[in-house]
Amino acid sequence: MPRTLFQRRGRRVHSLAFAGLVALCGLSVPMVESSSFAQTSPSPTASSPAAQALPGEQAVQVLTRVQSFYDKTTSFSSDFTQEFFVKSHNVKKQSKGKVTFSKPGKMYWDYSEPKDNRVVSDGAVLKVYEAANKQMFEQNVDKSQYPAALSFLIGGGKLADTFSFELFEGASMNFGGGQVLVGTPKVASPAYQKVLFYIDGPTSQVRRVLIVDGQGNRNRFDFENPKVNESIPADRFKFVPPEGTSVVRP
Repeated sequence: MPRTLFQRRGRRVHSLAFAGLVALCGLSVPMVESSSFAQTSPSPTASSPAAQALPGEQAVQVLTRVQSFYDKTTSFSSDFTQEFFVKSHNVKKQSKGKVTFSKPGKMYWDYSEPKDNRVVSDGAVLKVYEAANKQMFEQNVDKSQYPAALSFLIGGGKLADTFSFELFEGASMNFGGGQVLVGTPKVASPAYQKVLFYIDGPTSQVRRVLIVDGQGNRNRFDFENPKVNESIPADRFKFVPPEGTSVVRP
């Protein structure tokens, strides 16, 4: 049985890094004790009380442009920074690395901090590797099991099928040069209370995703230096952990 996160106070920060990986993937591994989390969640727009939603037809127009851009995208690669905040512990962990997506259903998150952590999928098997503890969680997946907040990057469906959206000017949400789509899941889920997509105005690319779950925890990803439609070697999405790694399967 895998160790429960936060079981040892001295390992909290390291565990948070792995919790961020698991939260990203929606992996069905019993790693965070749900009873430890508060059951309330702050509003994602709480820091911008003056923010007012734009008319609904504008939200539809922006969403259409975003979906069209990614429908035409076969691959996506970028530097990223990740900030994972656990509300009940009031603890924040920052990570960074490089990410590559390729349709259909392939992704590779290569973490430089924490060094050598990985999230890899070849479209059939999802692997989450924590280098410090030499543990890897592995399970079979299909595209429908990827998190809706990121599945549009790997050909996993339409955002409008999963979320109802409101649109805000970026300036009112501390995001200059673009707009922010705030998505509420059409079907209630503890994994998503709100998902915010920060849209670059000139390109309609998503430059930041902020996921707020049912316990008020926040997982934020900022994409920097994005590149699209480049040729990606097929073996990019293969990962064999180092010898001695403990592999856990559900």
